[in-house]
Amino acid sequence: MSAKEMDALLRKIAEGDNVAFEQLYIRTKNGVYAFLRSYFNNHADTEDAMQTVYLKVKRGIASYQAGTNGRAWLLQIAKNHALSELKKRRDEVSTEDVEIAIEPAPVEGTVTDAMERVLSQEERQIVTLHILWKYKHREIGEMLGCPTGTVTSKYKRAIKKLQEYLKEVE
Repeated sequence: MSAKEMDALLRKIAEGDNVAFEQLYIRTKNGVYAFLRSYFNNHADTEDAMQTVYLKVKRGIASYQAGTNGRAWLLQIAKNHALSELKKRRDEVSTEDVEIAIEPAPVEGTVTDAMERVLSQEERQIVTLHILWKYKHREIGEMLGCPTGTVTSKYKRAIKKLQEYLKEVE
């Protein structure tokens, strides 16, 4: 979806248009899911986070400034929610839970599963933002607070890791 289309949908949502909200969800859910999955590493938590993120979009639409980058606004809500949720969980986790959580996940057949197995959280974010959301490396660098060259090299390394892993499991 283009930046203009995203902006138009967000403006309509601000006016109370539920059809526009539904369209926003339909057109952005895959990218938001992949972005959140890089934080949560499992389907159930990612789905819960998705529901919360879209609720926050609906409730917080007044904070969106028309004409700005709607994708960045949406992803910032997702990122803030994910970090907040993970911080809350980290404060509640016992050492026994940590040992269970770091066991490797079973091998499944999707690229998302492969990304979880071989890429770091930052690498998953970079790949997701570049491939699914079509952000340029410069824009990703601005979002993550690192130089463009660093983003580019991490992206290339991540893609190489994925390719090597997928060749091994074929």
